[in-house]
Amino acid sequence: MHLTVVSSIDSLCRQQACQDLAAGEPESVVVLHDLLENGVVIRRVFSADQLLERVETQLEHGCLSCTVRLDLVPTIEGLLSGGATRIIVGLPSAVPAAAAIAALDRGLSSPFTIDSAVLACAPDALEDHIWDHHTLFESGFTPIHEDQRTPGEFLLGELCFNDTVLLAAPDIVPADQQGHERGVHLIRELAPHAHVAPRAADVRPGLHHYSDAVARTVPGTVHDPAPCGTVPASPFATVFHSVERPLHPERFRHALATLAEGCCVLRGRLWIASAPECRIAIQGIGPRVWLENTGAWGTRTDSTPSGSSSVTAGKLNRQPERRGTLLAATGEDVDPAEIEQLLRSCELTDAEMLAGFDGLHDPFGLQSEEP
Repeated sequence: MHLTVVSSIDSLCRQQACQDLAAGEPESVVVLHDLLENGVVIRRVFSADQLLERVETQLEHGCLSCTVRLDLVPTIEGLLSGGATRIIVGLPSAVPAAAAIAALDRGLSSPFTIDSAVLACAPDALEDHIWDHHTLFESGFTPIHEDQRTPGEFLLGELCFNDTVLLAAPDIVPADQQGHERGVHLIRELAPHAHVAPRAADVRPGLHHYSDAVARTVPGTVHDPAPCGTVPASPFATVFHSVERPLHPERFRHALATLAEGCCVLRGRLWIASAPECRIAIQGIGPRVWLENTGAWGTRTDSTPSGSSSVTAGKLNRQPERRGTLLAATGEDVDPAEIEQLLRSCELTDAEMLAGFDGLHDPFGLQSEEP
């Protein structure tokens, strides 16, 4: 059995994407989940544009992802027993594809193949979503007020995990061609691994590799940039920089705002002297930046820039992870020299290295944070 999983922040984009994908595979069955404002989850199953099933489930525990996961597995099992060989799963707005695929992997008793994890995305809205400081609930993408994620957080997670981005823009407002092209450039910069499909007919089955997808979403991971010459001229660029010494916590706290300013996305890992045994992940998406203690430095795969310590393209070396700071800043007119100067100014001096790390103030509360 072959499955295609479609996620989106916008139910209209998802609807169009599923319809277009199904039109190219007339034998496919489409399973759609939607959440109404009164907490009712609706499951609809279609085949050849005919509604086969409509079932309502009450959202009882406030977690839409859990409700969908619990409902999705038996639904797919039933379709499989009925002879379905190709299924398109359309998830509710802001439900991550990773959650659905993990549930299917754990719950299905029969073998299956995920052909593609597809993000249906309107490119001209992507940059606005990234800079939206409201939560998904406040921006109207979910009726669950407990969901504190921003639109940018959801979209970056999908851009990291999914193997395909389908450009789906419903014809509700006039097309913004300049915004469309700018959004496509940003998609390619943030997800260089992903296949960008202008139409459903351009989606390529067989691109999903679950272990690779999960690895791309690990906090602190820095992605390989696109090889030189493979991406058209873009207004966006990603600057990579690494430093080997620990960062002074107070100097880094003061530098953080300048580092994040103007960056659509800031990601990487930090070695901070006030928590020297801890691998600290940094994530900045639009106006929101946060640090996360991911535990002790260990044996994760390391990605460090090849050649110079500050690059905008090239390949990242893979080797056992070692202590150090690696930062990737994506944005427009990002200055590599400024990034380098800021990080260098935060490194401990020779005298500070000799004095040791004891007694340093921990302004981020990283030592007491549970990984």
